[in-house]
Amino acid sequence: MLQVNYIRENKEKVLAGLAKRNKDFSTQIDEVLAIDETRRKTQNELDSLLGEANKLAKEIGDLFKAGKKDEADALKARTAEIKETTKQLELTLAGHEEAQKQLLYQIPNVPFEAVVQGKSAEENVEVFNWGTIPSLEESKKPHWELAAEYKLIDFELGVKITGAGFPVYMGAGARLQRALINFFLDEAQKAGYKEVTPPHMVNEASGYGTGQLPDKEGQMYYVKEDDLYLIPTAEVPLTNLYRDVILKEDELPVLMTGYTPCFRREAGSYGKDVRGLNRLHQFDKVEIVQLAHPDKSYDILETMVEHVKMLLQKLELPFRIVRLCGGDMGFTSAMTYDFEVYSAAQERWLEVSSTSNFETFQANRLKCRFKGQDGKTQLVHTLNGSALALPRIMASLLENNQTANGITIPAALVPYMGYAAIEKN
Repeated sequence: MLQVNYIRENKEKVLAGLAKRNKDFSTQIDEVLAIDETRRKTQNELDSLLGEANKLAKEIGDLFKAGKKDEADALKARTAEIKETTKQLELTLAGHEEAQKQLLYQIPNVPFEAVVQGKSAEENVEVFNWGTIPSLEESKKPHWELAAEYKLIDFELGVKITGAGFPVYMGAGARLQRALINFFLDEAQKAGYKEVTPPHMVNEASGYGTGQLPDKEGQMYYVKEDDLYLIPTAEVPLTNLYRDVILKEDELPVLMTGYTPCFRREAGSYGKDVRGLNRLHQFDKVEIVQLAHPDKSYDILETMVEHVKMLLQKLELPFRIVRLCGGDMGFTSAMTYDFEVYSAAQERWLEVSSTSNFETFQANRLKCRFKGQDGKTQLVHTLNGSALALPRIMASLLENNQTANGITIPAALVPYMGYAAIEKN
């Protein structure tokens, strides 16, 4: 959520930044500022009356001490009048604040200066690529066929038990899932991230805190009886650990990692994009999250990008990194890098990680702050990244490493798997 003070002091800059998202937010910004002007006038009126009430309370006390009861009673009448007026002003003020908050919930984050304007993924900027795209035989198979042939994943059994988008991993497939999770967590710990196992369901306040609500409400699974949401990513519970927390400056940065299943309705998905592991309703992911000093957050974003780079290089997967344009960027992000691995059998790029800096957008909702050495408090910057999401990683590993004799396991995973290849049963 944008800060009203920042909008008021940098209106033209905010509008120019939001224009990169290919939508005019001037009406919403003007409404926010108009409500804020009214709110500030109401607050000033309330503060003035409260100041008068405090002054009268002292005068009344002095008059009683001096034996001037009649004069004191006359002032008490004014105090009672002020009390009623302040009650109404407090209700009015709360209404202004709620109206302003609801408007701010509808306005996305302002893209960072390096983000270019664009309408779709075609206008994203490639900033890095690595690896050689494997040349497979004409008989190459997509991962869903390999999964069936090697008895790694049963998609139909998942449909029977739950529905489409809930695969069942079996045998070496389940082992490969576990190997990837442990590999990602071990590498995160080596990089200084503290492992956390959070709840897999969150309350409404947590959803609003990281911006999933109200923006992505339709994509989240909701348990009405308990008023809880299944998490779409570990980002939500991990970041919310610090909701309403004031850190010391020397406690920054805070580094966290967590493995969780993730649940997404993915409403409206269809076609080749949902085939096999390409798009699921339930999948596993290891997330990395940082809370950072505002002066250091973009340097930290680059270190997070380097961490994800390292994981993909160790997995020996060809990949590219793109910096998202304004029109393709998430609602809460100020800047995002997407990592895409090449799927050799499908002959296309598959997104496996988004690594983002949200600046103060989430922290303002969370009221996550730190106290500087000068004693003043300010909002932290929040960042997160997938490191990594498993389904498309597994799809690419199976497709890119298929041979006539089996599926080769990357060297980095052999200690976790216990063998160097998956052979046919």
